[in-house]
Amino acid sequence: MGVSEPQSDLARAASSRRANLYLRLFATLTISVILYVFIDMQWVWIWAGLYLAALTLEFWTTREVLANPEVRPARWRWLLLAALPFLTAAIFGFLALPLFASHQRFAPTLGGMLLAGALLNVIVVNAGQKSATLWAAGPHVLYLLAAPIVARAANPDAPLANALWVGALLLIASVTVASRTLNAALKAEADAKEEAELRRHEAEEAVAAKSAFVAMISHELRTPISAILAGAARLHSEVPEASSKIHAQLISDAGGLMRALLNDLLDFSRLDVGRMAVEKTPFNLRQTLAGALRLWRPELAKKGLRLRIEGAATLPRWVAGDALRLRQVLNNLLSNAIKFTDRGVISVRFNSREDGVEQRLTITIADTGSGISPANLSRLFTPFEQLSTNVVRQHGGSGLGLVISRELARLMGGDLAVSSVEGQGATFTLTLTVGAAEAPKAEDGGPSIAGARVLVVDDHVVNRRAIELVLQPFGIEATLAESGEQALELLGAKVFDAVLMDVYMPGMDGREATRILRAGAGPNQDTPVVAVTASATPKDWEACLAAGMNAHVAKPIDPIELYTALTQVLVGGVRVAA
Repeated sequence: MGVSEPQSDLARAASSRRANLYLRLFATLTISVILYVFIDMQWVWIWAGLYLAALTLEFWTTREVLANPEVRPARWRWLLLAALPFLTAAIFGFLALPLFASHQRFAPTLGGMLLAGALLNVIVVNAGQKSATLWAAGPHVLYLLAAPIVARAANPDAPLANALWVGALLLIASVTVASRTLNAALKAEADAKEEAELRRHEAEEAVAAKSAFVAMISHELRTPISAILAGAARLHSEVPEASSKIHAQLISDAGGLMRALLNDLLDFSRLDVGRMAVEKTPFNLRQTLAGALRLWRPELAKKGLRLRIEGAATLPRWVAGDALRLRQVLNNLLSNAIKFTDRGVISVRFNSREDGVEQRLTITIADTGSGISPANLSRLFTPFEQLSTNVVRQHGGSGLGLVISRELARLMGGDLAVSSVEGQGATFTLTLTVGAAEAPKAEDGGPSIAGARVLVVDDHVVNRRAIELVLQPFGIEATLAESGEQALELLGAKVFDAVLMDVYMPGMDGREATRILRAGAGPNQDTPVVAVTASATPKDWEACLAAGMNAHVAKPIDPIELYTALTQVLVGGVRVAA
């Protein structure tokens, strides 16, 4: 049951007064001690006792309301809760009247201060709650209006007795203005919060629209890139002429550059919206690092650079972390070091130390290149920023590699830092945290996927042909389908060992086709389905998994990744030809 507006105001007022309870108790005790000690007002303890009883009643009454603010209290409790601010204010403010009538020096001043302080406390405690403010302020206003009458009766010959009317009215007016000002400020704050919430919602919608746009562009670009890479690889392996191989390699290099740029843009987009995640799975750390370094040895040899490696033997072999993201960061750093070093040496130093149950890894990559000026150091981790136009013309790139590398390092529990002296090279220090892991048990041999019958489902003919070209060297028999509907027809008539299913297709998409396949009773009901998608975010993969898919690969298709995915889903080998 919803909470009505008056009930909600009442609960908020009760909560504010409860928070102010200790201040009221302290004020009551202080006033009682002062009046008893300095003017021997013995009956002040009766006043304090009455006020304490009223506070106790208020505490008991509000307890149930604050414990269950969404439940409307009994009518008697609700009326008592509404009346208690008036009652406590009437008891507290009553003390001002005998002070105004007192002949003790400064006693009337103390009475005025008591009422003024009580009014200000009411305004602050009940700010924005008009009914509670009126109820609690009412007795104090009445006492202020009665003060001149009491003072005149006690001091008929005092010339300033009538002037108390002006003081009382001015105080009431001032408190009223203060209350209106405070309410206006609170309303402005509430409006600002509402505006900020609206802007946040609009920003989230804009980010969602941007993510959808990036996913769409990614899907459209990965189709031709897949064809370029697959065709270039096939051409390079088949043509005998050296000149033709050079041309094929040129096409492959251009396609690889396009893929790298696209991957950078997608990674940056995911990091920007907080959708990037890192894994925590066992991997061979030494093998991963050695593989990354081995990849760059031809480039080092081409430029005549030496590679110096230190501390590799001190590293643990098996750890738990994200090998893919570690290789990505390491490749970015090595690429930059080689790119900006014309002669000398690239030094890679490894260090590992225990940090509780985890390992703290430090990888330092130092070069003997041109270095980075202090002005450029501050721009180094700025998205889309290149150090100069010469860098763009000579080396290309998106200006995102280091930005992405630092964010990935932070996701892996570390960071990426840089130091450099212009003309003396640069040093990048990567830190990350990995968990402990045990080496997996050795298995005899590995499964062969040669002769497997795979259905390739994609609405784009270029994609279908590209995947077919990738599958042929593996000895896989590929059948092509251009839609989800055609795929279901083929799956109902012929037995397949696996299905490569494009996720985003017009009409029936890949997830819907997989759900229908799993719900049916055909010969391929349990056949493994590998999702092929350009938008391989964790959210997308969760949706694929929920639809009944078994694995996923990203576009443009990487032959090694595709081989790995097919090997994983065909480990059973019951349908794979020997």
